[in-house]
Amino acid sequence: MIKDNQTYFNRLHVVLDGLLVVGSYTAAWFIKFRSPMATTTPGVTAYSMAMYFSVLYYIVPLYLVLYSINNLYTSRRVTRIRNEFAEIIRANTFGVIGVMAIFYISDLGDFSRTMIFIFFLVNIAATCSVHYMFRSVLYHLRRRGNNLKHVLCIGYSRAAEEYIDRLQTNGQWGYVVHGILDDHVPRGTVYRGVKVLGAIGNLKYILPENKLDEIAITLSLNDYSNLEKIVDECEKSGVHTKFIPDYTSLFPSHPYTEDLMGLPVINIRYVPLTNTVNILVKRMVDIVGSLIAIVIFSPVMLFAAVGTKLTSKGPVIYRQTRIGLHSKPFTMYKFRTMRMQSESEEKKGWTTKDDPRVTAFGAFLRRTSIDEMPQFFNVLFGKMSLVGPRPERPQFVEKFKEEIPRYMVKHQVRPGITGWAQVNGYRGDTSIRRRIEYDLYYIENWTLWFDFRIMFLTVFKGFINKNAY
Repeated sequence: MIKDNQTYFNRLHVVLDGLLVVGSYTAAWFIKFRSPMATTTPGVTAYSMAMYFSVLYYIVPLYLVLYSINNLYTSRRVTRIRNEFAEIIRANTFGVIGVMAIFYISDLGDFSRTMIFIFFLVNIAATCSVHYMFRSVLYHLRRRGNNLKHVLCIGYSRAAEEYIDRLQTNGQWGYVVHGILDDHVPRGTVYRGVKVLGAIGNLKYILPENKLDEIAITLSLNDYSNLEKIVDECEKSGVHTKFIPDYTSLFPSHPYTEDLMGLPVINIRYVPLTNTVNILVKRMVDIVGSLIAIVIFSPVMLFAAVGTKLTSKGPVIYRQTRIGLHSKPFTMYKFRTMRMQSESEEKKGWTTKDDPRVTAFGAFLRRTSIDEMPQFFNVLFGKMSLVGPRPERPQFVEKFKEEIPRYMVKHQVRPGITGWAQVNGYRGDTSIRRRIEYDLYYIENWTLWFDFRIMFLTVFKGFINKNAY
């Protein structure tokens, strides 16, 4: 059973990490003092080799403690590798700060800062590489049926189905669901190969056998009155217990909790851009970015303006009402790409393939996204952002808010010229539901680096739009 092996895996990780710290420190010393680029000689123009290596007695324990604080020795079956890399980098950053502090306090200020920086880089690279290989070996073992966690679900519900879906989709996690106990679903009912074994009362006969690593409580909302009793019974047996709430329909996103003087309060949705600091930082990036874009793309916009004027009758700039932040309407600017039409014609629907309303030059502007460039002025004036959900026309907002769950959540942030949905291909005549899923992910997981990533991807994916008709 995995609970018998986890301790050994953790100990092996600790030993490996300790050896990596020693090895990285040694490599950094040789690079600094023994490579052809070395300009100092240990024991002559620098501390002796013995002095440098004596501090390992402090550095190794410091780093292992930092790794432990950053949860590198807990089970990481369902943690993404990039999250583990981030924790390794964070621990090493604090480690270097700690090492420099030790040198300062110990009056060893002449230790080579270059060597410590090399150690910082080498140790991060080595630790990330070894952790990646270690994880790859475990993934391979789990897919072959080893190093598995044995789980029993209590309650048949949407939560149970989603839990089983994720575990079976990610075989590298090494979870095996042996069955479900439920009082309402008939025994023998099967979901993706997992059977309902009987009633919840059978738990008192299963737990004493001590063959399970985890109990996953996946009760439906109607059975929550039994929750306290089930938790008590599981904890008496000592088996690790998880609670997977069946509130997908109520809490459709990532809820977060806050402590109200000891009372946990669940907030249905976390939106980072409701934070004042985040709002100010994003707005500063928008102002600077839009000004730079206006200057850089001014020749392109001049070309688009002249081309639009020469190829069709009507104004160069097309103004359209869209719904923005806090569901307030604003005027969005674009280069005109269609022939002039009445208001009733315009409201018939969005553009489709081979739409006769689109001019030949307008089709080019749409495919290359040049028609969107006047929106940099919308960004500069504060009505839009460089990155965010695309704004929609009022008549479609009224339609979609009744048809698509959580559609109106997108209006909690400023709309953008580009966005997470757009760089993933959901532009133009594509699925609104999928677009909203990507928009919600962006809204709930916003960071400044996420914005930069989307802008970077837009350069390669966002300008040429095969769905723009």
